[in-house]
Amino acid sequence: MSRRCELTGVGPMVGHNVSHSNVKTKRRFLPNLAQVNLQSEALGQSFKLRITNAALRTIDFRGGLDPFLVKADDEVLSPRALKIKRELKAKLAESAAA
Repeated sequence: MSRRCELTGVGPMVGHNVSHSNVKTKRRFLPNLAQVNLQSEALGQSFKLRITNAALRTIDFRGGLDPFLVKADDEVLSPRALKIKRELKAKLAESAAA
């Protein structure tokens, strides 16, 4: 399983450990991932996703998983999140037509 957020696409970054004597050695900064269950109101089901804690705060700020996915770019979403977004858009279009 990759260390990448399924909703924002955030992955590992590289940088340096800097010692007191200013010697620099390479290191990796891993994202703070959490396995969470997110509820979709429109679809009426929950999804288990591996996302960063920053993405979780953004989801809360935007008002839930549905508004976040509608506004998210397709390039950064994982294949699972893209599938959820397609289902969500189909359900919203269906409810708007009815």
